[in-house]
Amino acid sequence: MSGSGEDAFIAAVKPLVDAMGGEMVPPDEAGADDVVLSWEGSAAVAVRLPQLADSLDHILAALERRKGVPLAELDRRAKQEIVRSLEARGAFAVRHGVETVASALGVSRFTVYNYLNREKGA
Repeated sequence: MSGSGEDAFIAAVKPLVDAMGGEMVPPDEAGADDVVLSWEGSAAVAVRLPQLADSLDHILAALERRKGVPLAELDRRAKQEIVRSLEARGAFAVRHGVETVASALGVSRFTVYNYLNREKGA
C-alpha cells in the first residue's frame, strides 16, 4: 500500500468492506480465500471476507446502531420491517439464521416465521 492514488482507492472501498464485516489486510498477507483488489495494475489491498454466520451478526449489530436502540425494544412494525430487509439480503439462508434473528429481536422463532409468511401472503 504505497501511492496516494492507491490510498484513495483503499479509503474508497473501506466503507463497503466494513459494511459487510470484512477485514482489509496487506496483499502479501492474503490467504487463499481472501480477495485481492488491484489498482492501476498492482495489488492494493486484500479483503478477508467474513463467514456467513458472522455476517449476519454484523448486519444485526449495524441495524441496532442505525436504530439507536436494541432491536428487541423496537415495536412490532419495525421488527417486521427488519425481518423483511433481512430476508431480502438472504439472512435466512444461513444456518440458524431464524434463531439468530429471533434472539436479536427478542421474539420467538415462530414469530419470525409468522413475519416471513405474512410477507409471502401479502
